[in-house]
Amino acid sequence: MALSSRGGRSRFTLVLLILTSITVLTLDFRGSSAIQSVRNTASSVFSPVRDAASSAFSPATNAWDGLFHYGDLEKENQRLRAEIEQLQGQAAQNDEAKRALDELTKAVGITQWTTLPAVTAQVISGPLTNFEHTIEIDKGSNAGIKVDMPVVTGAGLAGRIVEVQSGRSVIKLLTDPDIVVGVRLKTTGDTALLHGQGDGQPLVIDAGIDPKVTVPPEELVTTSGEDRATFPGGVPIGNVSKTELAAGQLTQVLTVTPLTNFERLTFLQVLLWEPPQ
Repeated sequence: MALSSRGGRSRFTLVLLILTSITVLTLDFRGSSAIQSVRNTASSVFSPVRDAASSAFSPATNAWDGLFHYGDLEKENQRLRAEIEQLQGQAAQNDEAKRALDELTKAVGITQWTTLPAVTAQVISGPLTNFEHTIEIDKGSNAGIKVDMPVVTGAGLAGRIVEVQSGRSVIKLLTDPDIVVGVRLKTTGDTALLHGQGDGQPLVIDAGIDPKVTVPPEELVTTSGEDRATFPGGVPIGNVSKTELAAGQLTQVLTVTPLTNFERLTFLQVLLWEPPQ
């Protein structure tokens, strides 16, 4: 008898729960305010638990997103680095320097590089060895690019075009010792010759600066743009980080830290400018 009574109560409880569930679902479907109130109350009670669970699993979620969206993050980092280089280049030429440069280039008839048309290209291949100083970009003659055209970043000079095909071009970087650039010191106006010293090494000026010339610390070095120059005038190159007298003390040797980061070249601009023949 006890078992029969207990079984009857269980069936009664089950039937009651089923009827209650049907009633709640019916009221919820009809938009009952009472049910909505209960739902809101339950949401408020359990929201801290839900938030805590979300916080607990967020590292795993972020790791998952990072794993499958790494390419997008890398592209965004490249874009930000390009913007930083551009800002560095702008900072290198403050208002006073720009005014002096404008007057100088106007006086001697030099074409300013900022007014030149340009083609933006992406680096698709880097140097194969530490002894090579060339990179490849995804634009070529189809975009109007020709051999000897200068290549710049947002910060400054990067190199020049040495090989062109229809859809690609090869750039010899400024770090190559074979590239010689006519340069000008911003403050003194002195002109000289600059060349690279290899991968990861600073640039150097070792001809043209008189020993009596006082070179200010962090002096800005730009292309000179003089007659029949390989590069247009006023393109920022770098800052003087060290000065010393050459052997025989007939000239100064200036060590120049380039503004362009040659280890992180992603997007470049080819200036559609050809050296005078």
